[in-house]
Amino acid sequence: MVSATGISQDYPVTIQARDDEPLLGHLGDITQKPGESIYWNLFTGTASIAQTGIWILAALVWNGILSHPLSWFTPHPLLSVSALLLQVQATLIVQPTATPQQKLTGTRLHYLIQLLSIVLFISAFVIIEVNKGSYPHFVSLHGILGLITYITIALQAVVGVIQYFLPTILLGSVDAGKRIYKYHRWSGHVLLLLEMATVVAAIQTTYNVMAIHIPLWSVLVAIVLILSGVGARIKKHKLGL
Repeated sequence: MVSATGISQDYPVTIQARDDEPLLGHLGDITQKPGESIYWNLFTGTASIAQTGIWILAALVWNGILSHPLSWFTPHPLLSVSALLLQVQATLIVQPTATPQQKLTGTRLHYLIQLLSIVLFISAFVIIEVNKGSYPHFVSLHGILGLITYITIALQAVVGVIQYFLPTILLGSVDAGKRIYKYHRWSGHVLLLLEMATVVAAIQTTYNVMAIHIPLWSVLVAIVLILSGVGARIKKHKLGL
């Protein structure tokens, strides 16, 4: 069939992407479609890039640690990177939600995944503190960043619980809780950057340099993938912009 303009209507017209289009699309382009399973949020858009990065990072750490004799220290990096993997999943699953029902489901899953992540982080913290024994604590860059990260994780979790589950009791109203959502999202993204910095610092420790030998370049590649994948899905309006 040919229209009045002389263009065949049997096949859709292909629109070429402009040369100035961002490689990863515009910020926050991906939105969960009505009726679409929320679990697709873990892979849609640039989520696949973030997934590639976090699984590469987890594989590097697990392979590096388990290729050496086990010790009391062994669970610390394994639990830490597993907790980080869960945090990325918790972020990806809630980012594209749009409708009230999607946001409700996404928030519940976000909190459940984050709860498990926090349990792993706390376990990793206890293990490294016991393992340190009488040796100086929090003296290396990794140790200092790690402590700051743990404190930030705890504060992030407390604020999240208060704003969603206890806004009327502790903040005065549900609306008061909603007003700080954007700050919780901002701090969550800052926390991810802090966690990545802590990982880089861990690669510079004597233990890795002398024993594990996880290459810094491979970790940096994984981190770039994670931050690119997560960052490209940020919805500016959810941050109050």
